[in-house]
Amino acid sequence: MNIESEYLGAVGLATMVIRPGDTAVALGIGELPIAAGSHLLNIMESACVTAIAEYFEGSETTVLSGSSIAVLAGVSIGTEIRGMARCIEVTGKELTFECDIYDGERHIAHGQIKRTAVERVSFLARTAAQTLTSAPRIN
Repeated sequence: MNIESEYLGAVGLATMVIRPGDTAVALGIGELPIAAGSHLLNIMESACVTAIAEYFEGSETTVLSGSSIAVLAGVSIGTEIRGMARCIEVTGKELTFECDIYDGERHIAHGQIKRTAVERVSFLARTAAQTLTSAPRIN
């Protein structure tokens, strides 16, 4: 993998229209029909992936390794939001992104996402092996 400083400043965008199933009520994590925080994180992650997609070979990708998010405003059903991510730091295989979500000019959320570069096949093989060894045994 070629994790280089050329990734610094890479920008990605993502959009999403909030549907009834995207709300805190639908997910059982709140009582208001507003976008669930997990969906705000999803759009930030999507923008991060878009920012660096052209830099990776087909056998490489990134996985989420850390996140922090500050929700600044609620978003109701039917609202189209846009997420933006900019790569601000590269340390070894870890890329750090500064992320924001907007509804028009209204700032909805701000966050930081860390993604780690991995080789797809070996990562999936390691994940499968760990899952098999940690699975409960049924007699």
